[in-house]
Amino acid sequence: MKIVVLTGAGISAESGISTFRDNNGLWEQHRIEDVATPEAFQRNPKLVHTFYNARREQLDNQAIAPNAAHLALVELEKVLGDDFLLITQNVDDLHQRAGSKNLLAMHGSLRESLCSYCKHTGLVKSPLSTDTVCPACTKKGGMRPNIVWFNEMPYYLEEIYAALASCDIFISIGTSGNVYPAAGFVAIANEAKAHTIELNLEPSNQNSNFAEHHQGPATKLVPQWVEAFMRDRMQLKH
Repeated sequence: MKIVVLTGAGISAESGISTFRDNNGLWEQHRIEDVATPEAFQRNPKLVHTFYNARREQLDNQAIAPNAAHLALVELEKVLGDDFLLITQNVDDLHQRAGSKNLLAMHGSLRESLCSYCKHTGLVKSPLSTDTVCPACTKKGGMRPNIVWFNEMPYYLEEIYAALASCDIFISIGTSGNVYPAAGFVAIANEAKAHTIELNLEPSNQNSNFAEHHQGPATKLVPQWVEAFMRDRMQLKH
């Protein structure tokens, strides 16, 4: 039984992480075009650094912690081992802090930096700025958050597509179904004859493509689903 799970901003929102954008299309009061594109970084790197440094600082707030949904997915992984894969669109580190191991962060990580010149990646230990020097190539001015911005290719797509093509169950949690390629994952899972499930606060744009859907908070729905799956699995064994 192979299970692939996709998580989006909705699972982190209940931990106090701001969701991707509000109803006005703004990302924490900034236009997406001003903070989440390669062009924005070229145009105004200081603004981009200020924005992501603040978001990284938010992760250090002691009130921000993995919630029941993150923890339930860790329990599911412990049971399934290598037959479980977690794909997240989120750039926070809550899945990692919860204990998830088989994890692909397709949009990168707030905790990492990327050198625009030599592509070196590393952990961010202090706020980034235009004066930050790359430890690999020693150039400054090119260090940026290791985050996949609009018009950039998400990470791990080859591994993700292979996992979707061979999974038995695909679960989407807390996603809007707006952002591709992740919004198209359910179609690949359906082609693979997987059972597809959406667990979301409200129906996503892809809702009709799922065989099963449940509306409610992730902290309630995910532990419930995992518990039911574990119970059914035990009964099958006996």
